[in-house]
Amino acid sequence: MDGIGDGTFDGEDLDLDALLWVRGVDYLTGWRDATQAAAELSDALTAAGVNTTGTNLRATTDTNGSGVVRVELAATTARKVALLARVTAARWHQAG
Repeated sequence: MDGIGDGTFDGEDLDLDALLWVRGVDYLTGWRDATQAAAELSDALTAAGVNTTGTNLRATTDTNGSGVVRVELAATTARKVALLARVTAARWHQAG
């Protein structure tokens, strides 16, 4: 883990935008939205048969307060998600 205070933080992963809060921006609403979206994505991946071991879905906000979900996938998981997206897109094109 590379976090402040865990002894391995070297500053390279420091995201200054994540530390700046602007008065009047509703970050909490964006974070709640991102938390819900991350849960929905996790459920959808599981329902599609994707092994989510090692997957990290992190809810955060953008500088303007919009919800953001940061996704970290193992390479094999990313390839499976890409395949699922291609198959789904092909089915949509055939149906439409």
